[in-house]
Amino acid sequence: MLTLSKKILVAIDGSPLSDKAAEEAVRMASGNPSHLQSKVYGLLVLPNATKSTFTDFVPAKPITEQAQWSELKDRIFFVLEKIAAEEHVPLETAVVYGNPATEMIRFAEKMGVDLIVIGSTGKGFLKRKLLGSVSHQVVKDAKCSVYVVR
Repeated sequence: MLTLSKKILVAIDGSPLSDKAAEEAVRMASGNPSHLQSKVYGLLVLPNATKSTFTDFVPAKPITEQAQWSELKDRIFFVLEKIAAEEHVPLETAVVYGNPATEMIRFAEKMGVDLIVIGSTGKGFLKRKLLGSVSHQVVKDAKCSVYVVR
């Protein structure tokens, strides 16, 4: 096994499954005994800002511009930040807007990521066909390796 440093992207959304993916990403990064330390990127992809309807007089601000955003962000990234600190793994977090699969792939390409770690909800065949699957889309379109956590 090569012990070169790796850039690992983990998809975070605050769910227990994304926390499990975060644990796996940090475990992989900390398992590198090389002096070239691996780095983890935690990425939260939020949907595009809500569109106002004709009944709205003032459109709602995006969540990142609301007063409770700092507390919410801290809760979402808590597990990842805690585990990375315990394992002394360099961590960078980011929040972007858009389609989750598209934005993860775009971020991975921009940062030169070697591995994407993502949770899978395990939707059934019918739901996956009707609603689509973010993890399936990432596996299909990513140019780097993808590790799906269940």
